[in-house]
Amino acid sequence: MPHRYRCLILALCTLLPGMTLARPVQAPAQPREQQVAQLFHDAAAQPAQLRAWLQAMPKGGDLHNHLSGSVYAEDYLQWASEDGACVQLDDLSLRAAPCGQGQEPARGLAARNAALYGRVVDALSMRKFLPDAAQPSGHDQFFSTFGKFDAVVRARVADTVAAVLDQAARDRVPYVEIIANPPQMDQAAQRMQSLPWSGDDDAANLRTLQDALPPLVQAAQRELAATDTQVRRVLRCDQADAHAGCQVSYRYVPYVLRVLPQPMVFGQMALAHALIAAGGSRAVAVNIVAPEDHPVALADYTRHMAMFRFFATRYPGVPLSLHAGELTLGLVPPAQLRSHIRQAVEAGARRIGHGVDLPYEDDANGLLQQMRSQQVAVEINLTSNDVILGVKGAAHPLAMYLRAGVPVVLSTDDAGVSRADMTHEYQRAMQEQAIDYPTLKQLARNGLSYSFLPGDSLWTAEGAAVPACAAAMQRETDDAACAEFRKASEKARLQWQLETDLAQYERTLLAQRN
Repeated sequence: MPHRYRCLILALCTLLPGMTLARPVQAPAQPREQQVAQLFHDAAAQPAQLRAWLQAMPKGGDLHNHLSGSVYAEDYLQWASEDGACVQLDDLSLRAAPCGQGQEPARGLAARNAALYGRVVDALSMRKFLPDAAQPSGHDQFFSTFGKFDAVVRARVADTVAAVLDQAARDRVPYVEIIANPPQMDQAAQRMQSLPWSGDDDAANLRTLQDALPPLVQAAQRELAATDTQVRRVLRCDQADAHAGCQVSYRYVPYVLRVLPQPMVFGQMALAHALIAAGGSRAVAVNIVAPEDHPVALADYTRHMAMFRFFATRYPGVPLSLHAGELTLGLVPPAQLRSHIRQAVEAGARRIGHGVDLPYEDDANGLLQQMRSQQVAVEINLTSNDVILGVKGAAHPLAMYLRAGVPVVLSTDDAGVSRADMTHEYQRAMQEQAIDYPTLKQLARNGLSYSFLPGDSLWTAEGAAVPACAAAMQRETDDAACAEFRKASEKARLQWQLETDLAQYERTLLAQRN
């Protein structure tokens, strides 16, 4: 699985209290919940205390998590050291062995040259980045990092997945949807690039590629299965000293690179849809990624959405979670801010990643109502939006989404590059966005409700517990009817466990304060 934006062309990689909440709403507020909410309110000016409490809080799912960007630079340097990889001195990237002129062996680098080691950590992340007049946002620094650790990612895919799962466990996140590709996605792009291209005639384009898809799907299934086996080995899941990450459920979200030529985008899109429709792997949805402000991404945006609409007719039921609106005024002209989110929604996206340029969309209020009506969730990445776009605090549209009742989930995006974690996202939501505890608790629930986990939800569309579990939820005690309902639904099982964990968390927190 390549890194977040690994291109086939290397040059391209250089609620506030009282707000209306989206369905499914929380269970009727209990006195215990209100007591916990008061504790958080009273500690609003105590970030250290909030961090400790939020670290222990069960958090639902992380639904926007790029595989390579979620791992810290120190891990990459450790693996590079173990593998005998090299540091390219001119750009501080990591390269496969053997080391040549202009390269420094990564093995033992921390002890041998701590200053160089620190510079590499900075180059592979946002550490020590300080915006100034010449570079007011971290956009360029952020996107430059991925190509610098790609060689290590490709050699250590299972270790990378394992690191993501271990970090999720530390954050009390029981489920992660990892944005990652099997290598066959690149092969599909290359194959389509070599075939006759019929422009906007996607039916003809698919016919030329159709015979190549089944063997690519089978190879991708084998690749993902092999990775999963290796992940369990890295985490020691069958041993007495198994890592906590073994308890984290996960799925993969294959992605399309929006900066590639149209035939290559089409090839990736075709394989991603075919892979998910075939089943037999952890791949559950399709995404589209890479800098949305890239000239090719801007020029081809509408065409890409048309491709998604076409594939929806050939592979109905394949979910879409699309990056859209990761833009802001000044990064692109105002005309480029008018419709990206709406186009993604109309292309069939069930979730929108980022959605930062919402205020600039034509008829933003109408778009919000459409998202609420269709239950299109938005994945909010507060730290990422700050370091890449410089959008934070009151300038962030999170409050608009919540006020309109659009389903919201908090996610990490690229926690390793951003030097953050899910707990940090929750703390930013509380301190920077004035989110109260009951709302934060609902956002945690949303992380499972709007996931692509299989099975029926514990919640109805109206926000109540399903009839089979209503009594058990009210009593906070399991019963035969609810247990039977959960047998057929992995989603409901994780949702029930989250409710159990949240209740225990609140009891423990209150007991510690009394």
